[in-house]
Amino acid sequence: MRHLELAFTGPATFLKAPHRPLSEPWTADVGFLGLPYDFAVGYRPGARFAPNALREASGRYAPGPEGYFDLETQTYRLKGVSLVDAGDVDPAQLEYAESFRRITAAARALRKRVGLPVFVGGDHSVTYPVLRAYDDLEELHVVQLDAHLDFSDLRNATRYANSSPFRRAVEDVPGLKHITVIGLRGLRTNPEAYRAAKERGHTLIPATKVRQNLSEVLAQLPQGKKVYLSFDADVLDPSILPGTSSPEVEGLTYAEAMQVLRQTIAQNELVGFDFVEFAPNLDPSGLSALVGARLLAEVLAVWGPEMAL
Repeated sequence: MRHLELAFTGPATFLKAPHRPLSEPWTADVGFLGLPYDFAVGYRPGARFAPNALREASGRYAPGPEGYFDLETQTYRLKGVSLVDAGDVDPAQLEYAESFRRITAAARALRKRVGLPVFVGGDHSVTYPVLRAYDDLEELHVVQLDAHLDFSDLRNATRYANSSPFRRAVEDVPGLKHITVIGLRGLRTNPEAYRAAKERGHTLIPATKVRQNLSEVLAQLPQGKKVYLSFDADVLDPSILPGTSSPEVEGLTYAEAMQVLRQTIAQNELVGFDFVEFAPNLDPSGLSALVGARLLAEVLAVWGPEMAL
């Protein structure tokens, strides 16, 4: 009954869930896995510290046995959903291939134990080895909320940077059929990556389109598919979440991002979720950690009723 503890009472786990390493036998509705790897960033590091920072911040949102009481509907969300913190994947530092191998192996193990695996990075390069753990699916769709396309083939002769995870994923995951990217903006779009994504038929939606007509954006989301959601912290406006490696002005509001997440979850089967590119060292106020922890909790609260259907 750790929800009765004060928010800052330890040990810190995601939403004060029990810690159960993957080396032990257990099952749960939701399993959290930390991916403290940021050796692929091209600008400011620090995302390696995100899993533990989010564990600490998420203590404020620990659900009780009835879940979260919703003020608008006067019902409980997340009621009866079991949560487990599976700990972290220990990266092999500069040995990216070994680090990615460990991430894929852990993601496969987590998928076998839970209804919804939640992966907490880490820079965005970790999404590639996670998606490799979904290579058994005949069809998989990704909805990516991100300021950046992350579809570059090379960056400074590097194929596995945080600007390339989805390029590598479409090469290695046979069932990955489509990617919908929402929130794109900035002055440094890679034209080769843009053309390559368009040639594959991916849906690319700038942040300006979200502001102009959110309903039209929601209509472009997949329906009736197995969907993996990848949430890059920099999709949000930096006034909301400043602690990220490569912030871009004029980002999505929290409400806009949640609308996209709710609609995606409501009309698809959510098979995985990741939250990446949060660097707690870049926001000493702690606001970014609280926003990130709130987002994780709210995604689960939205998903919970869908799981029960």
